Amino acid sequence: MRACVSLKVSLRRCAIGGLTALLLLAGAAQAVEPLYGKNLTPVSGLLGLPSMRGAALVPAQDMAFAVHGAMASHAVFDSATGEALRLDGETHRLALEWRYGLAPGWELQVELPWLSHSGGSLDALIDSWHSLWGMPDGGRDAVPRDQLDFRYLNSTAAFALQDSVSGAGDVTLGLHRALRTGGSWRLSAGLGYKLATGEERELLGSGAEDVFLVLRADGLPPQSVWQLFGQAGYLRAGQVPGLRAAQERNLWFAGMGVSWAVHERVTLLAQVDAHAAPLQSNLTALGDSALLLNVGARWQLTDRWALEAGFMEDIRVETAPDITFQASLRFVP
Repeated sequence: MRACVSLKVSLRRCAIGGLTALLLLAGAAQAVEPLYGKNLTPVSGLLGLPSMRGAALVPAQDMAFAVHGAMASHAVFDSATGEALRLDGETHRLALEWRYGLAPGWELQVELPWLSHSGGSLDALIDSWHSLWGMPDGGRDAVPRDQLDFRYLNSTAAFALQDSVSGAGDVTLGLHRALRTGGSWRLSAGLGYKLATGEERELLGSGAEDVFLVLRADGLPPQSVWQLFGQAGYLRAGQVPGLRAAQERNLWFAGMGVSWAVHERVTLLAQVDAHAAPLQSNLTALGDSALLLNVGARWQLTDRWALEAGFMEDIRVETAPDITFQASLRFVP
């Protein structure tokens, strides 16, 4: 839940420092699959920023499937000269992911999302947690519980949503190429395209097409239970109706993480994701680059099926949802 700014700054430094130290270890030996995670704020969540994933591709003629679910709670009440932002509510997202090995070293990826925005039901739980630990609540106690109120206004851009909505989101297509598959680590590159299939007036889609390029690497230091992974890329965002004058269209994104195999079927994972600010704004939630911590565990149910559960926190306060609970079910060939 939301902690004080000093606590999150300390957490951010510890996470980044620890991951950096681990990445300086010996060369890796095999690929891993990071936790799935998306920044579900009403602006960044509409862009085609890809989730972190492993560099290993599906073998030729094989298929892999996954179902990703997330529940995010928003609580931002901020204003500056000439602009005001209010994000109060919840976003739920369900995504179906399909990967297919087109040929040796080539993979096609398709993601079909379903989103909903509503007042939700997490406010009481979050308020109780804040009260238990004496944490600030970010203004939650000044508004009714479980209401939906997404609003942004400045002289050139605006959006508003106060009635619950649900529907299909923006479909994303990806084409991936393996660059290094042998030795101690793996490397791949990807080209992605996000279609404008969601309804932008209901904040289910951006109303514009996005294109991204990404480079991914992962591996395992010899004789170690620590698995390492990371990605970096560039997104060219389409012009979102209603936000064009304030929108940033050239965005970077990056992430790095580590996993720890505590048992032959149980792995703990932690990763840091970041991306550029979506708008030109004096408000932290819209005008500062986002920094998120993603923590979870993976249970290998069988050789082909795995279940994941975890949560995401906004290390840089207000640049992502207050908290996001998430789970994934994966099938690999």
